[in-house]
Amino acid sequence: MNGDPSTTADDGAVEAVIAKVRAVYGRWRRDTPVAQMRADWDQLFGATGDARFTPVQADGVPCAWIAAPGVREDRVIVYLHGGGFQVGSLQSHRELMGRLSAAAGVRVLGVDYRLAPEHRHPAPLEDALTVIRWLGQQGLPLSHIALAGDSAGGGLALATVLALQGLGDERPAAAFLMSAWTDLAATGESYETRKQADPIHQRPMIQAMARNFLGPQADARDPLASPLYADAAALGRLPPLLLQVGDRETVLSDSVEFAQRVNAAGGRAVCQAWPEMVHVFQQFPNELPQARAALAEGGLFLAAHLGGPSTGDIAP
Repeated sequence: MNGDPSTTADDGAVEAVIAKVRAVYGRWRRDTPVAQMRADWDQLFGATGDARFTPVQADGVPCAWIAAPGVREDRVIVYLHGGGFQVGSLQSHRELMGRLSAAAGVRVLGVDYRLAPEHRHPAPLEDALTVIRWLGQQGLPLSHIALAGDSAGGGLALATVLALQGLGDERPAAAFLMSAWTDLAATGESYETRKQADPIHQRPMIQAMARNFLGPQADARDPLASPLYADAAALGRLPPLLLQVGDRETVLSDSVEFAQRVNAAGGRAVCQAWPEMVHVFQQFPNELPQARAALAEGGLFLAAHLGGPSTGDIAP
């Protein structure tokens, strides 16, 4: 499924976004400290928006409540940020989470999970599961919780839902994934078909990030690291999914193939490939109307599955 065809791309705006990202990547060298990379990434996405931001400890995992004005508090979106498991934070994704809170009409709980190389797989998954358990202790059943995430965080959101299957029959209400990294083995055909179109991410870079996250012992095809490799029984039990991805991305196949496998297994997944868009374009809502439109669709999808009024036909 394609993204909103009525929202045409402004080539100048897209190129400006690409230039901003490249300016950050271009400063990094092999000896650049990871702390500097993280600070640079936070500065790239420095906008905060008007959503309330309240830090909280979820059984030892640092998190923050992000609530747009007037949202309901009896439903929650657990948000897992992207950044290749090495950069990204509650600060870098603060505006995106605030806009998602407004679009869905509920609070977002952003998770500041542990990062590599200090903490490799499965540390982020352990943190995400701890947060879900903590919400249960606050009286929130899984049916009142949705998950969302972008890039590495999108893959982590899916891995979290897969891991929850081993803990009981209940499942989260839904999951909204943006440019989800579902295959750390980087086998998708889009690494070839989109390598000229993608201005930032190429297979060697993706493979290097995967090695840094997995370490020497972990398997890149472990479903709890790469959800694409989950078996059909597990994929068929996933909650309703909405996946959005840019059509220019080398990781396009990570979303397209994942949705195909879920649907073939009897699950419900909608995949939107947004024309001319780049990796996690939703993180540039001030520059790209497509980002605003995509976040609005994601919010409506989550609201519908969290018990809000029906708001369109994208809910699978």
